[in-house]
Amino acid sequence: MPTNSANRYRPLIGAHVSVAGGLLRALGRAHEIEAEAIQIFGSSPLQWRTRFPDGTTCHEFKLKHEESGLGPVFLHAIYLINLASPSEELREKSVENLIEHLTVARDLGAAGLIFHPGSGKGLPRETALNNTADGIRKVIETVEESPYLIVENSAGSAATVQEVVALRSGEHVGACIPDFEHLLSLVDSPKLKVCLDTAHAFQSRMIPAFTPSGIAEFSRLWDQLLKLDTIVVVHANDSKTPAGSHHDRHENIGAGFIGMMGFRVLAQSGIFNSIPWIIETPGFNKKGPDIKNIRTLKKVFSGLK
Repeated sequence: MPTNSANRYRPLIGAHVSVAGGLLRALGRAHEIEAEAIQIFGSSPLQWRTRFPDGTTCHEFKLKHEESGLGPVFLHAIYLINLASPSEELREKSVENLIEHLTVARDLGAAGLIFHPGSGKGLPRETALNNTADGIRKVIETVEESPYLIVENSAGSAATVQEVVALRSGEHVGACIPDFEHLLSLVDSPKLKVCLDTAHAFQSRMIPAFTPSGIAEFSRLWDQLLKLDTIVVVHANDSKTPAGSHHDRHENIGAGFIGMMGFRVLAQSGIFNSIPWIIETPGFNKKGPDIKNIRTLKKVFSGLK
C-alpha cells in the first residue's frame, strides 16, 4: 500500500468524499480539500440496492485515479450491514451486499472495503462473533481476486471490561481486542484486515487515553495477539463524547475529547505512520471532511523525526 514518499514520518492524510454527480467527481473533491487518499460509498449507505458501475466507468476511474497522484481508494459498506445479527435473513442480506460491494471495490482498483460488523442484539457474545466470522468467510470465498475486506472497530455498548473480555456481554461486535483476535483466528484469511477508528477506540475504551502509556499498551497487546500489520488503515476522527461513553459521535480534529495532544501522541508513536489516515469528521463547515480538518491533522506531524 502506498506511503507518503514526500515525508516518511507522516502517513497519507485522506478523507471520505462524496461521489454525488459521478465517481470521478470524488477525485476532484479530494484535491479541493488537499486529501491524499480517499474513501467513498459504493451506494447510498442507507439502502440495500447496489449500483454497479459499468466497465467503462471503472476503467476511466482507475485511469483518472492513477493520473491524480492520490493514494489508495477505500470503499465503505452501507450502514445496514449486520453479520452478527440473530436474524438469518438479515445476515444473508448483509453477506450478499458485502459481496456486491467487494466486487465493486475490486473493479475500481480500491485497496479494500471497510464495514461495521454489527450487533448481536442479545445473542451470547461468542455466537454473535461466530455469526460474523461465518459471514466474512462467505464474502471472501465468493469474490475472486478481491482487495481486502476490512472490519472496523466499534464504539461498543455498555458492559464491564471483564464481561467483554470473557465474550459474555456487550451488544456491538468489534469493541475490544479479544473480539478481533477471535474473528481473525476463526476466519484465518490474509484478505481480512482491520480499520482502527480513533473515536470508536476511545469511546469503547479500547484505547482509554491517547497518552504515551495508553498508546503503548494498546499497541503492545494488539501486536502480541494479532500483529500490528493486521491494521491497514486508520479512521482519524476526534470524539464528541468522553472515553467509555459507547456513543459513536465524531468530532472535528482537535475539537473533541481526544484533542490535538492525543493525535500528536499517536503521531509521535509512529505505529501507524506508514498506513493511510482517513478523516470522517462533520467538518468545520458542517458539510463533512474539509480542508481545515486535513490541515489540522497534518500539523500534528510537524517536527517529527
